[in-house]
Amino acid sequence: MFNSFPLLMGAPGDAGTPGSSSNYIQILMIVAVFAVFYLLIIRPQRKKQKNTKRMLEAVKKGDRVSSIGGIRGTVKNVTETTVIVEVDNKGATLEFTKSAIASVEPVSTETVPPRKTKAPKADDTSGSSEQK
Repeated sequence: MFNSFPLLMGAPGDAGTPGSSSNYIQILMIVAVFAVFYLLIIRPQRKKQKNTKRMLEAVKKGDRVSSIGGIRGTVKNVTETTVIVEVDNKGATLEFTKSAIASVEPVSTETVPPRKTKAPKADDTSGSSEQK
């Protein structure tokens, strides 16, 4: 089981000799692990934090929001650190810190035109229709 363990440690007199490539390989492996760690964990987390900060700074009156607890409502007032959200049509409001907002759906300022339905085509009554 541990037969290859001495091979991983290197030759006995190898550690102190100048020009030894095993030291450089070890340093290179440590740098590679840190680079992979940065690319896979730290960088995406920073990007997500920037997007969340940008989203919370853009919250305005009338936006539909969802809290981290699942409460959904419409923003009625925004301060520097808190948001007042109306959660039903009867006027019940809750106050949240901005960090408790999970997602924001901005109010659409453009109106969507109604969809046009296609009228059914009239049958051809010229008498040249074929029956199958």
